[in-house]
Amino acid sequence: MNKYYVLDTNVLLHSPQSLFAFNEHTVIIPEVVLEELDRFKSESSDRGANSREVSRILDRFRTQGNLLAGVPLSEQGGSLRIETNHLDTTLPPHWDRSKGDNRILQVCKGFMEQGHPTILVSRDTNMRVKATILKIQAEDYLNDKVASIEKQYTGRLVVYTSSEIINVFHDDDSHTISPEALFVYDEPSHTVIPATLETNQFLLIKSTDNERHTALGRFDGKQVVHLRYANRNPFGVIPRNIGQIFMQECLMMSAAEAPLVIIKGPAGTAKTFYALAVGLYKQLECRPRDYHHLLICRPNIPMDEDIGFLPGSEKEKIDPYMRAVRDNLFLLLAGHNMTEAKEIAQAEDTVQMLFDKRTIQTEALAYQRGRSLQKYWMILDEMQNSTPRQAKGVITRPGLGTKIILLGDPEQIDHPFLDSRSNGLSYASEKMRGSKLCFQVTLQHDECERSPLAAEAALRL
Repeated sequence: MNKYYVLDTNVLLHSPQSLFAFNEHTVIIPEVVLEELDRFKSESSDRGANSREVSRILDRFRTQGNLLAGVPLSEQGGSLRIETNHLDTTLPPHWDRSKGDNRILQVCKGFMEQGHPTILVSRDTNMRVKATILKIQAEDYLNDKVASIEKQYTGRLVVYTSSEIINVFHDDDSHTISPEALFVYDEPSHTVIPATLETNQFLLIKSTDNERHTALGRFDGKQVVHLRYANRNPFGVIPRNIGQIFMQECLMMSAAEAPLVIIKGPAGTAKTFYALAVGLYKQLECRPRDYHHLLICRPNIPMDEDIGFLPGSEKEKIDPYMRAVRDNLFLLLAGHNMTEAKEIAQAEDTVQMLFDKRTIQTEALAYQRGRSLQKYWMILDEMQNSTPRQAKGVITRPGLGTKIILLGDPEQIDHPFLDSRSNGLSYASEKMRGSKLCFQVTLQHDECERSPLAAEAALRL
């Protein structure tokens, strides 16, 4: 059955390719959506770029037929149509008909009254609620949304095997474990089933006889191998829990082995701290140097979209957003036990020197588009506030020898149009799952090391 999908403006601003996401069905664009798109086309943001892309797509279809009557979207079926009718369709008398949202709802209601199966597609929750009032079926745009946060890939797994296999594994670093020998506990069925592993997944291996008899390993796509860097202390940092051991492993690997690392987890789990520690170790203590530059970027909505209007140089504009980085650097250089004012001042001067000598560079995420980065240690912090398009833009930047580290907490999102399923961090995590070039770790709430209060607040609030 052919269905009519009416697209809200926010769907097209989010993804111009949404026009092609409805297979054999009819895609309807109310003319008020074109007017709203026109308001954004001059912006330099992603929203402006998407508005211009939609305009180009529609202009291309305009040359292929009458958009008011409908033009084919693809050889597989489906059609695209601009709708200017249904101006007389009744709405609740107190609803303002001059508002764009109400005009879109009026088009949906008009098609329904004509007997067409009509579905409104909108990313606006209130818009979907208003549609329900009019008994119009409404859906969110789910094409680039990933699984809910509790079902997202964590990069780690608890598995079980016999004590004999664990003992043999511990005997020599060259010994491996076959994935066929591993099992997981299936909670819904309360049974033990064979483990299904992803390439580069980290494993906590427990004995079926004694859960305290354990081993740590990584599935390399064929066998479970030993961790190579578990006993290292980069820049004097010692891992305090299993999650940090896994995180240290993928950060310490070379850019050739692990060019992309994605680390998720709640506040206080030392994501930024560890990425900086290993980066400084690689930059200052390793010879020859693997990386020429240590670059830190952090998405921020006003910074990325309006940075040109802020006073000062690029560095002065983004400095307020990099204070968390300075805090972590101070902790790395000063330690927890420094109390003397002279020692504290020296540590602060050392942090400033790292920036002054450009050992550490900070830049706006918006300025990375179009670059080709060679031998960079690139930390992208707070990536849960990036869009899927921004995430794709930076992951496709690296040249040879560059290592990209994505950090963030999908449960702490400040972007008004993103959630735990549609942000760039979660999107990149799910799309890169199983890639031999991508290593992932999700830190858990009980692995918070900032303070007892931080751990308690992350769990309760």
